Amino acid sequence: MQLRTFSDLGMRSLLVLGELPDDTRMTISQLSRALNASENHVAKVVAKLADLGVVLAIRGRNGGVSIAPEALDRGVGDLMRQLEGPDEVVDCEGSQECPLVPRDCELRRQLVVAQDAFYDSLNRNTVRSLLERTIPRSALDGPVGPRPIGLPAMPER
Repeated sequence: MQLRTFSDLGMRSLLVLGELPDDTRMTISQLSRALNASENHVAKVVAKLADLGVVLAIRGRNGGVSIAPEALDRGVGDLMRQLEGPDEVVDCEGSQECPLVPRDCELRRQLVVAQDAFYDSLNRNTVRSLLERTIPRSALDGPVGPRPIGLPAMPER
């Protein structure tokens, strides 16, 4: 399953904002630099996060954005589902409708089941638990640049 850049930036925004000391805000410009993303795109993401009630946005000269305290305990899967929207993994009824749609295709049904299982598995985590298991920025020496994330070690069968 491929997540949209919008959802990726949304979750990364929450993680960056979640590391800030209490009563600290970032401007969209600062947040976009921290995320290595365009200000325009980050502004749209922050607007959606504000609509969802997970960030607090204050306009004006001393404004900025911060994470809403209750957002720390939100399930990651629920947040991702809200950021991704209601679209299915495969668009069976798009501009070129799949010939199996009228036949109640089982593949489509199973992809919906898998998508729900994906979000449910992410709900085992909260924003707070992700932050607790991520190396704090302050623990790294020197400027932080892109680092390869790599895949987590998978248990052997």
